[in-house]
Amino acid sequence: MLRSYRVLAISLASLASANAAFADPPKSPTVSPAKQVVLISFDAARDISQWQRSRALAKRTGAHFTYFLSCVFLLSPETRLHYAGPGKAAGKSNVGFGASKQDVADRLEQVRLAAAEGHDIGSHACGHFDGKDWSKADWLAEFASARRIFENAYAINGIQEPAGWRNFARHTVTGFRAPYLSTDKALYEALPEAGFEYDASGVSSGPAVPPTLNGITRFALPLVPEGDKAKPVVAMDYNLYVRHSGGTEKPAEADAFTERAYQAFRAAFEAQYNGKRLPLELGFHFTLMNDGAYWNALERFAGEVCVMPQVECISFRDYLARQRPGQAQASVGG
Repeated sequence: MLRSYRVLAISLASLASANAAFADPPKSPTVSPAKQVVLISFDAARDISQWQRSRALAKRTGAHFTYFLSCVFLLSPETRLHYAGPGKAAGKSNVGFGASKQDVADRLEQVRLAAAEGHDIGSHACGHFDGKDWSKADWLAEFASARRIFENAYAINGIQEPAGWRNFARHTVTGFRAPYLSTDKALYEALPEAGFEYDASGVSSGPAVPPTLNGITRFALPLVPEGDKAKPVVAMDYNLYVRHSGGTEKPAEADAFTERAYQAFRAAFEAQYNGKRLPLELGFHFTLMNDGAYWNALERFAGEVCVMPQVECISFRDYLARQRPGQAQASVGG
């Protein structure tokens, strides 16, 4: 009898082993797609009301932006001689200067608030000059002016300096965008020497993963389809302004321009969100072109997509931090 039970046990074990061999293999764990990254930035960063409006948009949506600041807006009319661009007389700028000492103080406060809220403060150089023919020495001189004025802005303008400002100013600016998106070989030789980590002056045929060359990560505004004929345009408000109205104000058509811009942004987003999920970059200025059409489109777009669970609207600095484990980055809502 004992031998019979032993044979039965061996038979059952063999059957279980055979069944296991023919069972379905374990399924591979499901891998969630990478979140869609949207990079929204602003050039020049002059008007106080637009600082406030953009920061309010960020708070509503959980987004973090990059502000490319022109250093001349940290100089008042009385202190403008502290800046001289390469080959230019002191006190000259293509975009003017701060309106007053109080205006400069208010802008510095906005910079501090934005940084405290997790936004990225980048450089847009100073006088908004076209540097396509500049030498490396010219670029280095412009960067030195921008850093000196940023670090000493309170002292230069006779404004009470908050504790910790200089340490903050020395370390916060790690990115650059060239005025007019105008670059040359000398710029990319100067950027690493000037301590920058990324450049956002490029234009690409579409959304792309930014390459890192010579220590500088190079972001590019993509061409995106726009309008009834889906003709490509640089994903920046100024380029839409030129496309829509030839660079002249047509406020009567602002609603139509808003809709066209929104549809272009949304279509470019959907193509990536439902596709390869390459980072999508959109650029803006503080100027309210065509009666604010492009800001209205931005607010609608960001209000819809930045809050999506599979989307992160982040700054250039934080994008880089995600490629470098252990580097500090801002937390993002949505």
